[in-house]
Amino acid sequence: MSEYDVLVIGGGPAGYVCAIRAAQLGMKAAVVEKQWLGGVCLNVGCIPSKSLLKNAEVAHTLRERGKEFGFGFENLTLDYGVAVKRSRQVSDRLTKGVGFLMKKNKIDVHMGTARVTAKDTIQITAEDGSTSEHKARNIVIATGAHATVPRGWNIDRDKIVTYWEAILQEKMPQSVVVIGSGAVGVEFSTIWNSYGSEVTIIEMLPRLVPLEDEEVSTELAKAFKKRGIKVLTGHRVEALENTKNGVRVKVSSQEEELTLEAEQALVAIGFSPYTQDLGLEDIGVKITERGFVDIDERMSTNVQGIWAIGDVTGKLMLAHVGSAQGIICAENIAGLESSTLDYEMLPRATYCQPQIASFGLTESQAKERNLEVKVGRFPFQANGKALGLGESSGWVKLITDARYGEILGASMIGPEVTELLPELTIAQMMELTTAEIARNVHAHPSLSEALMEAAHAAEGHAINI
Repeated sequence: MSEYDVLVIGGGPAGYVCAIRAAQLGMKAAVVEKQWLGGVCLNVGCIPSKSLLKNAEVAHTLRERGKEFGFGFENLTLDYGVAVKRSRQVSDRLTKGVGFLMKKNKIDVHMGTARVTAKDTIQITAEDGSTSEHKARNIVIATGAHATVPRGWNIDRDKIVTYWEAILQEKMPQSVVVIGSGAVGVEFSTIWNSYGSEVTIIEMLPRLVPLEDEEVSTELAKAFKKRGIKVLTGHRVEALENTKNGVRVKVSSQEEELTLEAEQALVAIGFSPYTQDLGLEDIGVKITERGFVDIDERMSTNVQGIWAIGDVTGKLMLAHVGSAQGIICAENIAGLESSTLDYEMLPRATYCQPQIASFGLTESQAKERNLEVKVGRFPFQANGKALGLGESSGWVKLITDARYGEILGASMIGPEVTELLPELTIAQMMELTTAEIARNVHAHPSLSEALMEAAHAAEGHAINI
């Protein structure tokens, strides 16, 4: 039996970061991982998908915009299987890097499935069925989440898939119905459409990416229509079934009922936490109605010595949020004064084409709270760098408090806008205003100038528009 100061269940971006920070603070730490270090993000999620999206960007340029850029091909061939293999190489490299970090920080790694048997004890079942028991003064739950699948929908991993199967398959579907228009849905739609697949998105709510600003949804719908992606918003899936040659999806709205046929269907309607069979409820850990582990701002559960971080908490199911939680958790375990997270103000990024980035309040959310707001906008069609890239659709939109100049949020859609978020989030955290962003000299030509120009607009003296 091993004894630890901190034992983390789950080796994803939340778990392994927590273990590293704990080790840095002088604590004896260990990680239990049932499948692979790096978790979903590094292995079958955000990292390999970004590799595929880069391939998709190149493929779209060659297929649809060659004439514009002066490229010509008599027999252009696109090998999707090679793109997938490249994404696996990227993923494998980072996963090995996490293994190196575990050794560097003298963190024990136990491969197997963990169950909490007491508030200071876990049992690990290895792949061969053998079990071992380990003690820890602090146990951190970082088990993540899995794709939500409605009852009766048969995920056969061939014709009906989740993100997991979709990101590993080397054969691209020639036609696909994507159910759900969150980040997973719109990113895979971008990838497959870029390679020539016939893509239809089904979204139950009235607009694409429904958690984003309404104007972002409208702009993305225009871009997808231009790319040839069919979008059915306000449509509910009534039935999903396998056929001899693919899938049949029956959908309905207030106006119509449709039956769609395709080679494959991707189910991307959300995520549910991995909390079952962990033994948490047996030791009194509070679980919310939706199945997430309930935590306070310190990442502590209601049971002393039991902590939780990452997607399993349901706070904001993003890898960078999990990593931030992991650091805060380790520092609180060590008794240090740490920061707290304002989840509303954390960055959110979606890597479809065009990209979407946001944080804080949307314009409508600010108005719903009866805040007096000023809005600063700047379109990428007036940005020299965007024009040079040939990606001039979209805009930056800043939301500020009209009285005090406080930055309340931002919504952006356009080229590489995910890279523009940090300036805004650090400005908000440090209580800077749009006046100070406007006065900050930005390199020219750069996409970041759009932030400066939007800030000038919010201050009432737009320069280049």
